[in-house]
Amino acid sequence: MEQICQSCSMPMSLEVFGTEQTGEKTNEYCKYCYENGTFTQPDTTMEEMIEICVPHMTGEGMPEQQARSILKEVLPALSRWKGDPLFVKLPTQVFNGDIE
Repeated sequence: MEQICQSCSMPMSLEVFGTEQTGEKTNEYCKYCYENGTFTQPDTTMEEMIEICVPHMTGEGMPEQQARSILKEVLPALSRWKGDPLFVKLPTQVFNGDIE
């Protein structure tokens, strides 16, 4: 299974591992999301991360809607975003107008 950044879902290799405060490489986050033991954009929301990632995915030839769909599915399961209240799944009935 391919290792991915637990913030942006980018495929990971040693060259793009982020670093801890000690300078040691971490295989949890990429260097674009995590350097020197902190997130490079600590106030970024998951929705903003999706907006950051979509152009990179479309630049690789993926259709925009497909990129958004994948990110909305994958990001909530990553370490950085687990439990993000903006992405708690609501009952389907809310979207169908069945719940008042």
